[in-house]
Amino acid sequence: MIITIANQKGGVGKTTTATAIAAVLRKRGFKTLLIDADQQCNSTDTYKAKVEGVSTLYDVLLEEEPIPAQEAIQATQSGDIIAGDTLLREAETRLKSDISGRFRLQEALEELKDYDYIIIDTTPYMGELLYSALIAADKVLIPVTADRYSVQGLAQLSKTISSIKKRLNSRLQIMGLLLTKYNGRTILAQDSKEALERLAADLGTKLFDTTIRSSTKAQEAQAVRKPLNEYAPKSTTAQDYETFVNELLEKGDL
Repeated sequence: MIITIANQKGGVGKTTTATAIAAVLRKRGFKTLLIDADQQCNSTDTYKAKVEGVSTLYDVLLEEEPIPAQEAIQATQSGDIIAGDTLLREAETRLKSDISGRFRLQEALEELKDYDYIIIDTTPYMGELLYSALIAADKVLIPVTADRYSVQGLAQLSKTISSIKKRLNSRLQIMGLLLTKYNGRTILAQDSKEALERLAADLGTKLFDTTIRSSTKAQEAQAVRKPLNEYAPKSTTAQDYETFVNELLEKGDL
């Protein structure tokens, strides 16, 4: 199963979510691959993966003679990854100018048969890399925070997903909205959660029962370049991701 983590708003925890879910699934015995489809390379940094002198997602998607995805996989202490690359910024012009450009990632991943799950971390804006990741995916998971600005872009993202499902990837499904960085003790957060539940229903999807609480350990994990569940497995945030994977498995979303 290929799962794209998407939200065009930054700061909602896409990379933490991608790396945490990959870590939990790997710990439970599933063969899991993380793909960093963001030129900021945050997942790549978290995994301490190499960018210089090795093949990256750039070589898979944008080289004149693209390499097979298998040749770009790095086996790190945190798990298998296809690293991002700052050169992926060229995707906006290179993929758009090629009529089949948006399908390159899908075609590349079709060759990878050994993985139970492939998790794709994406850019925080609408663009060719995000479109490519949605075309390649079976499901899309949308992390959101309990604030007005996080909610504003969801309608547009939903329209984009619906358009891709209708025209380019009929199997694509929205898994649901995952509420991250949540502090349930504030009235604003509680009201925002209720608004997200209504919005999810309007979008034809759901807000997951599990919420991901914020903690300083998440920021510390980024600083030391480790997945949260590896750095602080007993932290509230890490435990919430464990609970979230349980919910996904119990409800048949995985």
